[in-house]
Amino acid sequence: MDNLTKEQRRKNMQAIKAKDTSIEIILRKELWKNGVRYRKNYKQLPGKPDIAITKYKIAVFCDSEFWHGFDWENNRHKIKSNTDYWIPKIERNIARDNKINEALKSDGWIVIRLWESQIRKNLSYCVKVILAAIEERKRSGT
Repeated sequence: MDNLTKEQRRKNMQAIKAKDTSIEIILRKELWKNGVRYRKNYKQLPGKPDIAITKYKIAVFCDSEFWHGFDWENNRHKIKSNTDYWIPKIERNIARDNKINEALKSDGWIVIRLWESQIRKNLSYCVKVILAAIEERKRSGT
């Protein structure tokens, strides 16, 4: 059972952003401070990565745990309301994410997916992952 009224839930859902979310902004600011230049929500790539470092062909996605199915096998049972809608919806999101990952990888892109909690709790680790991918590209010359 949902603990919000229909009107409260509607307002909550309307407030969810597709781009320029707080986690994206946090990560982008930290990357900028580290001298990393990027494109935001790069429409020329499948999935419109939240951050695209085109010079090194690195696509970064900042995924929220709910929408993208973090630890899905263990967390899917936590959805209590409207399960006939939410479970297939999130499973479609997971399948879409996997398809996008494969399309980008087959085109030579490094795909990095970071969970919201990783960005919020361990921002320096997230930046290190991205910087390591940049260094890998520099070494390989691609």
